[in-house]
Amino acid sequence: MALLKKVKGVSPQFGLDVYLAENSTIVGDVNMGDNCSVWFNAVVRGDVNSIKIGDKVNIQDGAIIHCTYKKAATVIGNNVSVGHNAMLHGCTIHDNVLIGMGSIVMDHCIIESNSIIAAGAVVLEGTHVKSGSIYAGIPAKKVKTIDEEQTNKLIKGISDNYVMYSSWFTEGE
Repeated sequence: MALLKKVKGVSPQFGLDVYLAENSTIVGDVNMGDNCSVWFNAVVRGDVNSIKIGDKVNIQDGAIIHCTYKKAATVIGNNVSVGHNAMLHGCTIHDNVLIGMGSIVMDHCIIESNSIIAAGAVVLEGTHVKSGSIYAGIPAKKVKTIDEEQTNKLIKGISDNYVMYSSWFTEGE
């Protein structure tokens, strides 16, 4: 069973059909919607500020979601995939976003809907990624505009797949 921990009297809250891997950690002021998954070795740490997560969000293996004390909460919309070993810290991620493996999104960043943060990108503090953009590099810069086909295939497709994958781990429970 996942490590669920109360911090300062506040426990994580979960919607329906949420899969939590046995060694994932979710603590404090975390509110997660329906059909979400938190995978192996991922940490969602709402100890110093709040973390709000929408529906159909997958937080893949080794990812870290955190925030900044008294300065920056973390808000994640619907249909968001947070890739393996990515880090989201004190930022806002709108709906239909893919955060690539190993990328970092820092405090006060806003990632608008239908956008992709490429694997390994570092999105510096305060960056505002406009809807329909692909950002890559260190520091991350816009490299391309994403079209509707890519949005459906990459962003929505991965989100849908992770709902399916999580069902494999909960069958027969």
